[in-house]
Amino acid sequence: MILVASYNMRKAIGTDRRRRPERTLEVLREVDADVIALQEADRRFGARASAMPLHLIEEHSDYKPVLFEARAGSLGWHGNALLVKKSVEVVDRELIHLPSLEPRGAVLADLRIDGTLLRVLGMHLDLSGLWRRRQAHAILSHLEARDGEPPTVLMGDLNEWSANGGCLRDFGHHHRFAECGRSFHARRPIAQLDRIMVNGALEVVESGAHQSATARKASDHLPIWARVRPV
Repeated sequence: MILVASYNMRKAIGTDRRRRPERTLEVLREVDADVIALQEADRRFGARASAMPLHLIEEHSDYKPVLFEARAGSLGWHGNALLVKKSVEVVDRELIHLPSLEPRGAVLADLRIDGTLLRVLGMHLDLSGLWRRRQAHAILSHLEARDGEPPTVLMGDLNEWSANGGCLRDFGHHHRFAECGRSFHARRPIAQLDRIMVNGALEVVESGAHQSATARKASDHLPIWARVRPV
């Protein structure tokens, strides 16, 4: 089985308003997933460098970033990033431009994990419902245009407050949602803004939100996770 996770790390700024990347990394070590999709992984202004220094990841964890080389010093693309265990083979990678009023994108990687080829897409969708649906359509169209249909996981912060409408309905036509539960706000979760979805080639065995004491302080979102296996 493969453990996947998604985490809006809020640029490593915790609910105490302190930027502590080492605390964010501790949460990632607690989750211990094979692949983690991060949102808000880069600083917002200036050079938009990674909010979690690359040397910190390399020296103090079992993870390595999927390098998209979109911006020097950045961990990903418009704040989206993928971390994988060092034993995971990165077969392919791609940046996906999304329609939006402000810069938005998604990141995709084909990974080989313990002999299984897994396609992973990380995203952070718009605050506007109209733009979220346009972005969902762009992502689904992009996946349809790619060669083959390997086991695929889509995950990230969808910013969708409705229970089953909006972009959730769009994604739900071809994907199943893992029952991860509420992840926002981290101190008292009331909304399922963060989601993990799989295509028909995968089964979700178990899933949830990671609610450690550190996770409740490290960001305003909790990490979500799912254990999946090929059908």
